[in-house]
Amino acid sequence: MASLRFERMWLPLCDLWETKDDVMVSFELPGVNEKDVNVSITGDLLTVRGERRWHDGAKDDSYHRVERVYGKFERTVQLPMPVQADKVKAAYRDGVLTVTLPKVEAIKPREIKIDIL
Repeated sequence: MASLRFERMWLPLCDLWETKDDVMVSFELPGVNEKDVNVSITGDLLTVRGERRWHDGAKDDSYHRVERVYGKFERTVQLPMPVQADKVKAAYRDGVLTVTLPKVEAIKPREIKIDIL
C-alpha cells in the first residue's frame, strides 16, 4: 500500500447561494472526518481546509483501482457580499459541510411600511 500513499492537494466541490438573511456555502467532503476539517473567514474570503486520510484497513496490496484522492485539501471562496463573521455557523452531515454566513444588517432587504394618509 505504500505505493498508494502519495499526497497531493485536492479541491472539494462547493455550491454557493443566498437566502433572504444568509449566504450559504456547501462543500462535498465524503470520507473526511469532521475533526479533520477547519473553517475560517478573513474579510470576504471563506476557507475550508483539512485532510482525507488513507485508511489502513486492508492488509495487502490487492487494490485494482483507487480513484478517490487522499491527502490535504484547501478551498477558498470569495463571498459575494459582507457577512457577520462572528455569527458564522458550520454543520457537517453525510459528507457535506454546510456553512451559514449571516448577511450584515445593511445588506438584508428591508420592507418599508407605507403609511396611508
